Amino acid sequence: MRILVTGANGYLGCGIVTTLLDKGHEVIAVDRYDDNIDSRSNIITTDIFSETMELEEAGNADTILHLAWRDGFVHYADSHIDDLPKHYKLIKKFIGLGARKISVMGSMHEIGFFEGSINENTPCNPITPYGISKNALRMLTKQLCGDEVTFQWLRGFYIVGNTLNGSSIFSKIASAANEGEKEFPFTQGLNQFDFIDYKDFCTQVVAAITQDEINGIINICSGRPEKLADRVERFINDNGYDIRLKYGAFPDRPYDSKAVWGDDAKIRMILKAESMKL
Repeated sequence: MRILVTGANGYLGCGIVTTLLDKGHEVIAVDRYDDNIDSRSNIITTDIFSETMELEEAGNADTILHLAWRDGFVHYADSHIDDLPKHYKLIKKFIGLGARKISVMGSMHEIGFFEGSINENTPCNPITPYGISKNALRMLTKQLCGDEVTFQWLRGFYIVGNTLNGSSIFSKIASAANEGEKEFPFTQGLNQFDFIDYKDFCTQVVAAITQDEINGIINICSGRPEKLADRVERFINDNGYDIRLKYGAFPDRPYDSKAVWGDDAKIRMILKAESMKL
């Protein structure tokens, strides 16, 4: 398949692009910078929000995967609200160019404060500007796609990876350990979240966007909860980092659920169908 990926140079984008290429797909990688993009892809460096931006390649792609998003780990940043109309106009432009399928990266923060398993029918009551903007873009994208364009919303959960170019707690711990820090300030770590390894995250995203049988909201997740402290301690041990957590240095975020995880039924069906084709 021919896949156009926005935000291809980002933390998620670079891994997803490489996974797509490894599976034999053609990739049009779009971003303002290209230092992390796999050189096997067709790289286009541009500002996707520029009024003069032209991406005629969008009309020739089997799928457009829209990953680009600023300040994804800064949940109260004004940029989420400022950029929302820009994302809307971009997706509208892609559809106007002839896009046949739009896949957009979402977030479990669209749900807001919730306890239990999240599926595609779970009500959304987002609390932060990040969650509010993602939720709004989901509804707008679905409306824009209508019945003519295939709509996929990839609802991401908590990603575990030791890459240094990310902003997750795991990337921050990896960076601190590499800089020789012996202690890392931490919360009590009692909340339970759905953690998925970076490689598995990329695999699930690629499996979802390169098929057309299962669409709509698709959770990209492990399907099970794990205590934050346990997962972080395991991450430190697995990577052999000489650093320890300073528990209680920060309070838990008030908008984080005590226990929340994704229903992985749809992604399991997709992965099963993919494995049967191999």
